Amino acid sequence: MRDLLTLAAGALRGHRLRSALSMLGIAIGVWSVIVLTSIGEGTRVYVVGQFTQFGTNFLAINPGKTKTVGIPGVLGGSQQKLTIDDAMALARIPGVETVVPTAIGNARVEAGQLGRSVPIYGATPEITTLLKFGVASGSMWPRGDPRQGAPVAVLGPKLARELFGARSPLGQHVRIAGARFQVIGVMASKGQMLGFDIDDSAYVPVASVMRIFDLEELWEIDLIFSPGRSDAVVREVKRILTDRHGSEDFQVTTQAAMLETFENVMAVITMAVGAIAGISLLVGATGILTMMWIAVGERTGEIGLVRSLGATRGQVRTLFLAEAVVLAIAGGLAGVGAGLAFCAALRLLVPGLPIETPMLFVAAAVAVSAATGLVSGVVPAHRAAGLDPVEALRAE
Repeated sequence: MRDLLTLAAGALRGHRLRSALSMLGIAIGVWSVIVLTSIGEGTRVYVVGQFTQFGTNFLAINPGKTKTVGIPGVLGGSQQKLTIDDAMALARIPGVETVVPTAIGNARVEAGQLGRSVPIYGATPEITTLLKFGVASGSMWPRGDPRQGAPVAVLGPKLARELFGARSPLGQHVRIAGARFQVIGVMASKGQMLGFDIDDSAYVPVASVMRIFDLEELWEIDLIFSPGRSDAVVREVKRILTDRHGSEDFQVTTQAAMLETFENVMAVITMAVGAIAGISLLVGATGILTMMWIAVGERTGEIGLVRSLGATRGQVRTLFLAEAVVLAIAGGLAGVGAGLAFCAALRLLVPGLPIETPMLFVAAAVAVSAATGLVSGVVPAHRAAGLDPVEALRAE
């Protein structure tokens, strides 16, 4: 095997430029696999991490339905809104631990002469349990009837810093969409979530948000339930809301369903990446086949000589197959190196871009490149092995 690889490498070094051009197609295919799968895997890991940081026993209820049956108000349709009363009814379901009715708006928050437009989250104090972050200073407003609003607000740390600087905002007043609120707390830093900076926002009672933005329904109801109770809780949620609304005019999405949908999307992207890489590898395989075919014609005399010295057809065939495989593996390794270097450069140039290079794909890329070389070398190797030794020597 060592002699075989030495002979193959020597033959390729004899035609460096031609060998390099043949390797280029394989290298580009492997490079595309490394780069695209690194970005795709990084995105998958990032999104899954963002979702699972809230736990897997989580579901969201949104108004409306993707599959509409009937006309609203006729033949089973419904015009019912998703309300705080709905959320209070769901809180009584066995196994439900936390219910957070949510309303969202965007408004200018002002303190003195300073102000900035930020998202305003209307919720209940349980939002800290839902989002798994706490209050760094002060406190949330007290638990009570969520239908009763209160002129109090908890600021995100970035918003508090922008409005009050080094001063404590506790006890100070801000104006949100023109309404006056007293600051009773500052949230702990949470950073970004799915691209949204939740540190640069304000949190107020859900009823207050609905009033200042003149909202008739909730944006979402979020539930945390006991582990292992997913199916039972979903059934009860659908039953209760259907009874209250007269029809299933809402959507219930569990954490598992969100992740499954995302995994399906990533599977399609992975198939697209494979198709792109397959085209590049096909081009590379064609280049190797062409080069090896030309090499057989150029080395006819050499083939006749080794055959006259006792080399078998199988040995000649193996030699040319080895050259094709070595050529493809060299191209594959070059593509891996270029892909890893490109990903490293992306991490430095775009720090926020999630990039994860799966080593399984790296190994698979090299293995596929070797297989590509083996397949593309079959025809030239068969041609070389089939040459008549006497005729081959005469060609010299």
